[in-house]
Amino acid sequence: MKNKTLLQIAKDYGSPVYVYDAETITSQYKRLINAFSKVKQLRLNYAVKALSNISVLKLFNVLGAGLDTVSIQEVQLGLKAGFKPENIIYTPNGVSLEEIETAAKFGVQINIDNLSILEQFGTKYPNIPVCIRINPHVMAGGNTNISVGHIDSKFGISIHQIPLLLRIVKNTNMNINGIHMHTGSDILDIDVFLYASEILFETAKHFKNLDFIDFGSGFKVPYKTGDIETNIEELGEKLSKRFNEFCKDYGKELTLAFEPGKFLVSEAGVFLAKVNAVKQTTSTVFAQIDSGFNHLIRPMLYGSQHEIINISNPKGRERFYSIVGYICETDTFANNRRINEINEGDILSFKNAGAYCFSMASNYNSRYRPAEVLIYNGKARLIRKRETFDDILNNQIEIAL
Repeated sequence: MKNKTLLQIAKDYGSPVYVYDAETITSQYKRLINAFSKVKQLRLNYAVKALSNISVLKLFNVLGAGLDTVSIQEVQLGLKAGFKPENIIYTPNGVSLEEIETAAKFGVQINIDNLSILEQFGTKYPNIPVCIRINPHVMAGGNTNISVGHIDSKFGISIHQIPLLLRIVKNTNMNINGIHMHTGSDILDIDVFLYASEILFETAKHFKNLDFIDFGSGFKVPYKTGDIETNIEELGEKLSKRFNEFCKDYGKELTLAFEPGKFLVSEAGVFLAKVNAVKQTTSTVFAQIDSGFNHLIRPMLYGSQHEIINISNPKGRERFYSIVGYICETDTFANNRRINEINEGDILSFKNAGAYCFSMASNYNSRYRPAEVLIYNGKARLIRKRETFDDILNNQIEIAL
């Protein structure tokens, strides 16, 4: 996205504002499709939690994707966006049996990661197809905050519990049509992922009527110059070959499924914020922006690094700045970062703001959540209005005292 375009969007829609590029999303989707072109049946289920705006979901529906959902509300959003129930997989964690039953009534693919819930659901609904989420006890990346495959993870059914799992399936005579795993985000080593895949293949051999194997996702994208990323093309070549071999031995052509989120939308998004003030202390120059962790919490929550560009002065002399927000907490986006000279009123662009950014926004300090804009066919379109004071009061009940 060109600086001129982004500055115009900030002018037209105000700041802060999230901006997404449909062309980048489409390119990333096609890149995955091409990487696994040797697989006869491929299903990419976009992870709604990464960016759940209904207009973005409609774009993925047009592209031919399915949806990976983790709540009944995400299921409803997917249906509202036009997805067929059979193209939605519902993979909750820690929810009640009642919520799973509600999802089943919608007709979506159920994915269960709890032995107790599996037995209860299988006993009541033995004919409804169910996928089982396995924990392979393999960590994807180095950050335990975003790796969910380790042995102490709350996600998935441990591979060490397979005998008990098989007994439940036999006793309930339930219909298992899929096997699933998700090791977490930021896959650094393809060989580690392939190792986890072998565990999934071994597990799949226990079930004779599978339709698909879901390998999760967690593909890493670069967040800064020189940053590493998951080699999708190499993974596609190696996993496709192994998957095809497995299908031949299994005696049935299965669907290979993934549930990418960050990979598809992270690089497609930028976050624009205006500099309210430049404040110099004895040791630091702060650029204070009209935002905070109420809009973009990832740097504070995960220590993630978003490249920050002064699009109002892209050729200015570089200086060191700490970028901070207006929240009454420590909300530091960057410490002593080299950025082109910043003046009050400048617009800063935060890159890689498409995934897990707006979707984690809040009204902390009673601040409004920002607007969202989608650039589609070269035209900027508002896809979420900026909140107002009425939105802050909505659902609050003022009692007489």
